[in-house]
Amino acid sequence: MKIGIIADLHIDRTKTEYTIEDFKRVLACEMLARNLDLLLIAGDISNDCQVTSEFVWSLMTATNIDVRFVPGNHDYWQPENMTSSQVYQFYKDHPQSLVESPLVLNDDWAIVGHSGWYDYSYADPRFPLEKLASGKFYGGTWQDKVRIDWPVGDSELSRTFAKTVQKDLETVKGLNTILMTHVVTHHKFVVPTPHRLFDFYNAYIGTSDFDSFYKDYPIRYSIMGHVHFRHRLEADGIQYVCPCLGYQREWRTNDLATEVRNTLEVIEI
Repeated sequence: MKIGIIADLHIDRTKTEYTIEDFKRVLACEMLARNLDLLLIAGDISNDCQVTSEFVWSLMTATNIDVRFVPGNHDYWQPENMTSSQVYQFYKDHPQSLVESPLVLNDDWAIVGHSGWYDYSYADPRFPLEKLASGKFYGGTWQDKVRIDWPVGDSELSRTFAKTVQKDLETVKGLNTILMTHVVTHHKFVVPTPHRLFDFYNAYIGTSDFDSFYKDYPIRYSIMGHVHFRHRLEADGIQYVCPCLGYQREWRTNDLATEVRNTLEVIEI
């Protein structure tokens, strides 16, 4: 089975002539060229849950290939007249979302997926909790603070989401597992420090609440996004992969097809 993995498409954030239709066409062509059986998207498809949903369905229609995803923080940015809790429920109910819906692939493999959330543990310890909770640094504001209205704080939300993931992991405990989150779950994937900005903003990159899962469950692959660089690491028999397309200003070329081709990775099981 050939499983494609990619993250952080940000189909509605391009600054040039590329449209959402272009993203669909290019990614669909690459999916077919790789002869995929399944595509996994590790969050941040768009800034609107309806756009994210429509994009997933359009990819499946264009390719006849199954697509599963987890929402990223941008996918939770609130459309008009919806709370963040309602957006979460929208993704929980979505047939292609992995949120609270583990996917058993065969007798040996399963996929568990969730957005996860950040718990501030990746920030430089010199910053007090109150400062991190504000999201404000050097005149800038972490945009989740103004675009998402979770009913609890970030650290509590991270713990809650981790408990949800643990419940899902228990349901597939005897199977080799692909774990897919949006936020980073390994400290090696933070923006390297010291860094003038990310000493602070690494607070919103990842969580430590998943650390024990890698010891307690047969996780073979950990797919992540959010940090907007592409990196792979093997540690303790686990393959950690961050296949982020990212914003166009972060691309190595100006060509969408080239960037998608270079970003998309394939797992064969």
